[in-house]
Order: sequence, then structure tokens, then C-alpha cells
Amino acid sequence: MNFPVVVHKDADSVYGVTVPDLPGCFSAGETLDEALDNVKEAIACHIEGLLMDEELLPIPQAIEKHYQNPDYLDGIWDSVRVDISKISGNSKPIEVILPEKILSQLDRYAKKQGESRSSLLAQATVEYLSIHAQ
Repeated sequence: MNFPVVVHKDADSVYGVTVPDLPGCFSAGETLDEALDNVKEAIACHIEGLLMDEELLPIPQAIEKHYQNPDYLDGIWDSVRVDISKISGNSKPIEVILPEKILSQLDRYAKKQGESRSSLLAQATVEYLSIHAQ
């Protein structure tokens, strides 16, 4: 999943990174690259905590949805990718039967995005549950 993040830096501070779609999720780093690497770990830990608490994961919004938030006006926006299929420890193999054409579309899209089939299926499940299981 791609998560929009906003980076802040004051003159005498490290880079701070906030994840607007995951309230309470933030990170920091001495350099911008370090801060962005650290926020990936923070997102993974935050998501794992939500899953352990059996909470639904929020769907990341487009960066544009956050532009007008006064908390982020002076920030620099970026997007970080986190593979949610590798979160929450144990993965379980399952058998899924899909029409061949849908499977081909899934595989083409996964390849284009640089993701695995499992990652996209996990992301689709999270998005579906976030919308329909409320």
C-alpha cells in the first residue's frame, strides 16, 4: 500500500514524518532519507498493532485530500510503499480459484507495480473490509 506522508523540519531539529491516514503514526530521522526509511517501519508497526487489536485498517487517501489540513501546510509531501502482506507475522497459504482473465489482469498489474500477487490480494482485502465491514 502507498501511504502519503508529510515531512516537517524546523531549523534546529531532525526531520519529522507524519502519516495522516494513521493517526498517531510518526517517525523521524537525521536525514530525509533516514526519516523516510524509518517511517516505513513505523507504518508497519502501527498496522501490526491495529491487526493485533482486530481493528480495520484505514485506506490511504490521495495526498490531495490532506493539502488543506492546517497541520500540514508547511510540510513536504511524499508517498511510501509498505507491503502489508509481510506484516503480522504468520502468513498462511490458501487456495483461491479465480477466472483466468482476472488472474492475468492481477498478475499484469502486480508486475507493473513491482508487487506480488499476495501483496495485491492482501491490499484488496483490506480495502474491501474497510469499506464494507463497518
